[in-house]
Amino acid sequence: MTTADPDTLSSEARRARLFTRINRLDAWFQVFGLAWITPVLKAAAGDNRKAQMKEIWHLLAVPVIAIAAFLLLWAALAPRVQTSLGAIPGPAAVWTEAVNLHRDAQAMAAREQAHYEKVEARNQRFIDRGQPERVKDIPYTGAPSYYQQIRTSIKTVFFGFLIASAVAIPLGILAGLSPAANSAINPLVQIFKPVSPLAWLPIVTMIVSALYAGNDGLFSKSFLVSAITVTLCSLWPTLINTALGVASIDKDLVNVSKVLKMNTYTKITKLVLPSALPLIFTGLRLSLGVGWMVLIAAEMLAQNPGLGKFVWDEFQNGSSQSLARIIVAVLTIGIIGFLLDRVMYALQSLFTFTNNR
Repeated sequence: MTTADPDTLSSEARRARLFTRINRLDAWFQVFGLAWITPVLKAAAGDNRKAQMKEIWHLLAVPVIAIAAFLLLWAALAPRVQTSLGAIPGPAAVWTEAVNLHRDAQAMAAREQAHYEKVEARNQRFIDRGQPERVKDIPYTGAPSYYQQIRTSIKTVFFGFLIASAVAIPLGILAGLSPAANSAINPLVQIFKPVSPLAWLPIVTMIVSALYAGNDGLFSKSFLVSAITVTLCSLWPTLINTALGVASIDKDLVNVSKVLKMNTYTKITKLVLPSALPLIFTGLRLSLGVGWMVLIAAEMLAQNPGLGKFVWDEFQNGSSQSLARIIVAVLTIGIIGFLLDRVMYALQSLFTFTNNR
């Protein structure tokens, strides 16, 4: 009879613990689009290196090669396409404008800071002279920087998305639980779901202008117009998926709720929502993506502050750098859209047991 070496057992236990930790981290790597890190860690830990290298090839090398090929193709073809603003800028020119936008944003932030320092010094002088009535809050009126326009767009899309979710989820639950409610809601969904944001925008603008006479409230008119347009266009995927998720609950669970004589609130919170959450989050992810696309179009058409207005202003500007700046904005919009989806997927991973991306 042979006795196992304690050092061997200890080494195997440590190795097992290491792979357990890597597998736990893999769920978060999947969330943030970094799934390629898992095979790298496993290969470094001594797992089947051939199999892990194959995974690294598919998850990391292939995407990197595809991006490199796209950049090379872009750089080769761009100078051959002439537009009213000149040749299409290549990757190098776009990167240069991205750096310039960053520097401009820093310079604008410095000017804004200097303005408020001057205002504060001015007000302090009047206080020292005993003239507090002459103290004024003088706002900075300079043009917003690129980063400020990004923040404005993100704030607007989240505000509109939250309103849409607050409306769509309760209506979806109602439609999923009640066939009569579903029959009443479904025709409205089918009619309004295909409506373009460009059709909603003038209606929303007129309503907001009529009800919101001033511009001194918590939100500006332009912000409300963009946010409400996002709401009207982005609530449908959440409503439809919520209704589908609630209606798809296992009938045995529904029968159990009847046997236990659950009240409506308990039934919804303990049974309906946990079962329907995967589809609800699918709807939320779709709604946020739709809202982000709608927002850019609304900002361009209504000339509301944000990335859409930045793109339109650069198009109207017509300078030699405008096209490169527009491409920077397009890439920014795409990257932010990807990150917004990852945020929603992270929330989905926290609140549901599914791992569907």
